[in-house]
Order: sequence, then C-alpha cells, then structure tokens
Amino acid sequence: MTRTRTIAAHGVLMLTALAFLLPLVLMFVTSLKPLAEINNGTLFDLPREPTLSAWARAWGAACIGSRCAGIASGLWNSVLVVIPSLVTSVTLGALTGYALSLCTSRYAHALFVILLASLFIPGQVTLFPMIVSLRELGLFGTRTGIILVHTVWGLPFVTLLFRNFFLSVPRQVLSAARIDGVGFFRMLWHLMLPMSLPVCAVVLVLQFTYLWNDFLYGLTFSGSGNEPVTVILRMLTDAQYGVAEYNVHIAAAMMVAAPTMLVYLCSSRLLIGSTASGTART
Repeated sequence: MTRTRTIAAHGVLMLTALAFLLPLVLMFVTSLKPLAEINNGTLFDLPREPTLSAWARAWGAACIGSRCAGIASGLWNSVLVVIPSLVTSVTLGALTGYALSLCTSRYAHALFVILLASLFIPGQVTLFPMIVSLRELGLFGTRTGIILVHTVWGLPFVTLLFRNFFLSVPRQVLSAARIDGVGFFRMLWHLMLPMSLPVCAVVLVLQFTYLWNDFLYGLTFSGSGNEPVTVILRMLTDAQYGVAEYNVHIAAAMMVAAPTMLVYLCSSRLLIGSTASGTART
C-alpha cells in the first residue's frame, strides 16, 4: 500500500513538472526555428533547420525604434539597478526588522502597523507623490532615483519578514548576549544574522524577482538610456513593423527570464531549508 502511494505521488509530481515545463520547452523550440518555419508550421513542430540566429539578433541586433542594439543594454541597466536596490533594501530591512523586534513600546508597534499597512497600497497610488519627491530632489529620470524608489517600496516587506523571524529567537539568548557586553550592532552581526540565513535566502529571492521583473517603476522613473530590460522587451515587441519576428521575441523573453530562474535554482536548498525551519517553528 505504501509503495503504491509512493508511485502515485511521484507520478503526480512528474505530471505537474511536465505541465510547467511544457510551455518553456515550446518557447525554446520555437526560438530555434527560422521565421518561415514558424509561419508555415504549427506550434508543436520540431525545427527542421535549428538555428541560434534569433538569440543573436535578440541580444545585439534587434531594432527598437531607430536603435538596433537588442536587449543587451537593458540587461546591463537592470543589473545596475537591481543589485544596489537589493543590497540596500535587504540591509535596511534587516536593521529595521531587528530594531522593531527588540522594541516593546506602543510607538514601535504603531510604526510596525504603518509599515504593514503600506504593503497593501497599490503602486499606482504612490506614483505621483514619488514623481514630485524625486523631481524636487533632482533625481527624477536617473538611475539613483529608481534605486531609491525600489529601496523604499521594498523596505516594508523585507522589514516584516526579518521582524517576524527575529521575534522567534528566544529572549534568553539575547539576554545572555547583553550580559556578556554585546552591543546592538554586534548582536545583529554576530548573532542574529547568522541565525537568519534561511529568511535571508527567502528575502533575497523574492526581492530579486520583484526588482528584476518590475515594469511600472522602471518605465516611470528610469529615464532615457536607463531603461531596465523589462521596458526594453516591451519596446522590442511593440516596435516591429511588417512581419512580427516571433522567434526573436521569444528568445528575448527567455533571456530576460533566465536570471530569476537561475536564482531560484541556485537557492533551492536554502529555500527548502527555510520552509522546513518555519514549519518546525510553527
């Protein structure tokens, strides 16, 4: 009976994995087809003459308006925006979450409620106030401005995750550290952060995914020449005249999605460990 259940469970998991992988496989196969095969065949046909020309064109030759440089510049712009935004938001979120986990006053609780409420505010509502603020600071349309926007917008979510994790640490551990003369920042760096590696993995993956896939703020605040890859991809698919190059569009979309997929694959063990840790703690 147990063996039958195991086989059935593995069968369901395999079918689920195939259901998720099928669209990705079809996209990859289509990107290898010349445009003539796509127009004259069906979605499930294998390429008769597979080629990587669509990938090369999507990377550095696809035309966006009068500029035929592909999505390479957009990928680089995204890296220059995502990495500083990720480091800044996670660092500040860990610090504020740690501080809120130690405070017991009603003012700290009120601040946490405000941060929590900000998670439910639609991004479109904050566009105009942020535009005015960045304009007054002289940062509108700059890379620094969009990094600041991503940091501020991601801070409540990161703070919530870190605060909830730090609250689960036994208070006796913190009391013992204080008796040994450990200060605020030393306790955070040497005690709390090493214990919070699972939640750090969750925060990094979720924040990276949000930042990399952002379109709204990238379109609004990046300015000319600083557009992230999501904006470049949208411009690429809208800028085609005549026959649509579906193979180039699909290749570009897969290149845009590749970094988040790699992040998930590389951090899968930490994510599983964090899930197990949270389940055990519950």
